[in-house]
Order: sequence, then structure tokens, then C-alpha cells
Amino acid sequence: MGKAVDPPPLRPGVARTVEANTRVLKRVGARLPFFAYIAEIWKFRHFIFFDARSRVQSANNNDKLGSLWTVLNPILNGLSYYLIFGLLLQTSRGVENFIGFLIIGVFTYQLTARSVNSGARSISRNTTIIRAFTFPRATLTIATITRETMAFVPVIITMLAMVLIFPPVENITWMWLMIIPIYALQALFNLGLSLLLARWVAFSNDFSNIINFAMRIWMYMSGVFYSFDRYVDHPTLLAILNLNPLHQAMTMVRDSVLYERLPAWESWAILGGWAVGLLIIGGLVFWKAEESYGHDS
Repeated sequence: MGKAVDPPPLRPGVARTVEANTRVLKRVGARLPFFAYIAEIWKFRHFIFFDARSRVQSANNNDKLGSLWTVLNPILNGLSYYLIFGLLLQTSRGVENFIGFLIIGVFTYQLTARSVNSGARSISRNTTIIRAFTFPRATLTIATITRETMAFVPVIITMLAMVLIFPPVENITWMWLMIIPIYALQALFNLGLSLLLARWVAFSNDFSNIINFAMRIWMYMSGVFYSFDRYVDHPTLLAILNLNPLHQAMTMVRDSVLYERLPAWESWAILGGWAVGLLIIGGLVFWKAEESYGHDS
């Protein structure tokens, strides 16, 4: 068999047709298959971590109190809710250790409120980066939720310290460790919801205003400053309210920290189901629109 003959070199002004295997060519920015997309996100895990950490460290740099506002905001909110609902409206009646009950409710709600509000805008606020570079857009939302979760660590410490300071003083038990998996599930829930909402806010910023309103309604429906025991005579309504994952997160932390009992398996099932379900649905909805982020709607 003879040797393959190399084609003659190109000369100026001479055109030549070159065959290319178009099956191996890929369009720049094309959406990957879903599981390949997840694998691609994993390659950016170091970027996600360092971006989240740097933003936590630089947060509130323009304020004299700096990152202290991350802790002060829920404290001031809790104080205002105590004055209005605890003293004026007397929603504290029948609630054991209402101050601790309120503290945990406000701080736990704050984690989801901050995460969802920031995560939903993670795409619309980074259109310049999206247009300039090719990378999985979900990394922006994941980095945002990671940042808010990391910033919540000193808030948790403050919350537990306040529970120990304000009477009635609670005992520290091993069940306090249960808040770690509880808040981990809540963070996954926050991520799933943020991926879902970021898809819509990216194409219409009007949704961000709806989210602000919905978060306030959600707070009032989650039992932040009152107990659902008042609805015990309305079993259907109570069953519906108990499906609220944010309420379940609050209840589980209260059980572990205030009442020295393990959270009920039903609470784990509801919170875990919402976290896994929203993570899958939110991830799929977000991935479907991957190619369109950064373009004018």
C-alpha cells in the first residue's frame, strides 16, 4: 500500500475545499445534556467557594459596622416583632419560652428570605459576566446561596447565644447539633427555589417585586411569631399550614434547641421532600433556559 500523499501547500490567491466532521463540532455556549451540565458545575466548585467567601468578607464594606449588620438585622426585626406581636397583640399566650420561640423564628426566616431574594436576582445582576464568559450559569445562583449560607453561620451563633441569655435560660444538649442537618436541608431548599425563580427574574425583573411581596406573606403564614396550636380545632387548615417547609424548619430548630426533643419524622419528611423536589424541579427549569440567559428578553 502506497504512502498517503500530503496535499500541496496553499498558495496566495488559491482556494481549497477542506472537509470537516461536523458531528464533532459544537456551538459555543450550547446547552449541555442535564447530567453533563451537573458535571460541568462540579468543575467550578472552587470558583463557587472562593467567590462566596470573598463576597462574605467584603459585604457591608460601605457601612461603618460592616458585616455586623448581618447579625443586627434579625435582632432588630425580632425586637420589633416582640413589641408588636408579643406585647401588644399578645400572640405569646400559650407559647412556652416565647422569646426563644420568636428568636428562632425570625433568624430561621431570615436565612430563606435573604437567600431567595439574592438567589432570584443572581442572573439578572450578572448579565455582563454572562455575556463575556462561557460557563454554567447555575454556578452564579449556587455561589449566591453558598454566600448567604456562609454568612448565616455567625447569625446562628448569635441566635444560640440569645437563647442562653434571655430567660428562661435553656440547657445546652446534644440535640442542639440537629440544627446542622436542619439548616443544611433548608439551604438546599433555598437553592432549589432560587434556581426556579432566577429563571423568571432573568427575563422580567417585575417578578422580583412579586417575590418581595410573596416573602412577606410567607413570613406571616409560617408561624414566626405565633404557634399553629391555635388552629387545632381546624384540622384541615392545620394540615395545610404544616406542609409549609419554612414552618417545619422553624419547628425542628425549636424542638431541638428549646424543648429538648428530637424533631418528628414527619417534619424531616416534609422539609426533605420540599428540598429534594424543588432542587430537581428548579434545576431542570433553570437548565432548560441555559442558552438564553444574558440576552435581551
